[in-house]
Amino acid sequence: MTDPSLILTLLFSAALVLGLLTKLYLASRQIRHVARHRDTVPSAFAGTISLASHQKAADYTITKARFGLLELAWGTAMLLGWTLLGGIDVLNQALAGSGLGAYGSLVPQLALLAIFGLISGLLDLPFTLYSTFRIEERFGFNKMTFKLWLGDLLKSTLVGVLVGLPIVALILWLMGSTGSWWWLWAWGAWMVFNLLILVLYPTVIAPLFNKFQPLEDETLKARVTALMQRCGFAAKGLFVMDGSKRSAHANAYFTGFGASKRVVFYDTLLKQLNPDEVDAVLAHELGHFKHKHIIKRIVSMFAMSLAGFALLGWLSTQVWFYTGLGVRPNMSGGNDALALLLFLLVVPMFSFFISPIFALFSRKHEFEADAYAIAQTDGKDLQSALLKLYQDNASTLTPDPLFVKFYYSHPPASERLARLGVSPGTSA
Repeated sequence: MTDPSLILTLLFSAALVLGLLTKLYLASRQIRHVARHRDTVPSAFAGTISLASHQKAADYTITKARFGLLELAWGTAMLLGWTLLGGIDVLNQALAGSGLGAYGSLVPQLALLAIFGLISGLLDLPFTLYSTFRIEERFGFNKMTFKLWLGDLLKSTLVGVLVGLPIVALILWLMGSTGSWWWLWAWGAWMVFNLLILVLYPTVIAPLFNKFQPLEDETLKARVTALMQRCGFAAKGLFVMDGSKRSAHANAYFTGFGASKRVVFYDTLLKQLNPDEVDAVLAHELGHFKHKHIIKRIVSMFAMSLAGFALLGWLSTQVWFYTGLGVRPNMSGGNDALALLLFLLVVPMFSFFISPIFALFSRKHEFEADAYAIAQTDGKDLQSALLKLYQDNASTLTPDPLFVKFYYSHPPASERLARLGVSPGTSA
């Protein structure tokens, strides 16, 4: 009889290798394609984007892609080390013999997840630091001091502990206390938690990291309010976020859920766009709500997480699931955290191959939101706003088409402007 443990080991190894090779191939295509078009601005943008800006975007894209190759190699090595090479097993066995079980069955399980998270975070820190203080700094985007970066790290860690540990503890308790249908209860708890975060994030969590001031420009406020009323949308407030203290990148977004929805503009966005362009960008975001994209994504998340919890519910009872990934389960029980950790590590290896489907739907939603925006505002305003944002964020105008299909949640500039039905023309 075929050993299911061996089959899982082979499947995992195959997915790991195939995923690594696919990502390397896609990244190399992106680097070559962008480099090949670096010295010539696409003809459709020749009147609006300077050669210097085009080359800066190309260099930024290539630099990030090359650095991404190092991160990919490191991440793959770490995953292999944690699983088949025995890293998690060593940590699990050490905790099993530490005597922490005397304080309750949840304590060693929470310790396993916490220590794994701490070690993984520390191992990733050099990459985060280099990305922020070398790459982003080199291209003029980073505005953070090391003190601010360290403060963000400490605050995000504290938030993670205060918010993450309770829900993880609840899920582990449900796994061990509610029988074979625990996964359904855990899924319900996870959904409630996510909805609660949607409500609390704008008013409780986000202000820990940024200052949110009410929009003071009365003229712009009147325009934005009129647009929202015309679109049948209500929000709790219009706010400006001090994004410039961390980055030169610009953005605008809706946050919150239900009555707690609010509109947030980065201060960098308001400096870069004129009022007509701000209207167009906001109309695009309203388009997402008009087409119920947010609701659709939440429902999709509910469905996928339900399937995930159901699969975890079955896998957690199979000994081969642990041994096939290089881990010896605890014979006395208490393997719930182990199952959860292995599941979270393994699933991305397989789900990567269907990621183009999700990226496709995301780009479709962006096209629909753009169409709504030009129905509510002047298409030329959205066009000029997008051109400014692509330029200011150093987004390449010449990405590799296959790379786009796998990774781009937003359409590239050429496709997006073509769908708008307007020509880039001359500089706005």
